[in-house]
Formats: sequence, C-alpha cells, structure tokens
Amino acid sequence: MRDAGTQARIQRPGRTAPPSRPKQGTARLGKDIYEREIRQQIEAGHDGEIVAIDVESGRWAIGGDVLEAVDRLQARWPDAYDVWCERVGCRALASFGGRSLRRTE
Repeated sequence: MRDAGTQARIQRPGRTAPPSRPKQGTARLGKDIYEREIRQQIEAGHDGEIVAIDVESGRWAIGGDVLEAVDRLQARWPDAYDVWCERVGCRALASFGGRSLRRTE
C-alpha cells in the first residue's frame, strides 16, 4: 500500500541533522497523529489544504500547499525535522489519475 501523504526532512544550513527514523516509521506516526488528534479539529474548515505534522512532538501547521505548511511549522517550531504532510479531507496528497482524492467515509 502506498502512503497517502508525504514526508519532509528539513535541515537548516549550519545545523546538524538529528537522528531520523525510517520513512515508514514517519508515515505511520504522521497518519496516526493526524487521525487521532488533528482530523476532527480541522476537517470542516480547511478542506483541501495541507497539514504538516512534526511526528516527534505532534505539533502541526496548515498551509495552502506543502511548502507553505512546512514553512509555517518551521517558523513556529524551528526544531521540527521529521515532518509528515496530509491533504485535509482527501485520501492522498496528490493524484496522477482520474480518481477523486476525496474521502468516501
């Protein structure tokens, strides 16, 4: 099964990157945090926007695209490194086919 979101590892110039987990671990944690703690809070008012989640702390930020969401997260919490992104209200972050990204639940 393919991941529905995307992972971003962010490193600022001049800083040493902290140890990181495998991509599958970041994906699992990010999806779990989104479903358990974030989805119900934001789904109604932010449909189609991107949420960037720091999987270490559970902190998150919303933006119109991946870069904006990650930039907002980093502006508030510069130590965010393992970041998972999800499109609010959708099954996947992006699509290359004809199927809708909207959740059917």
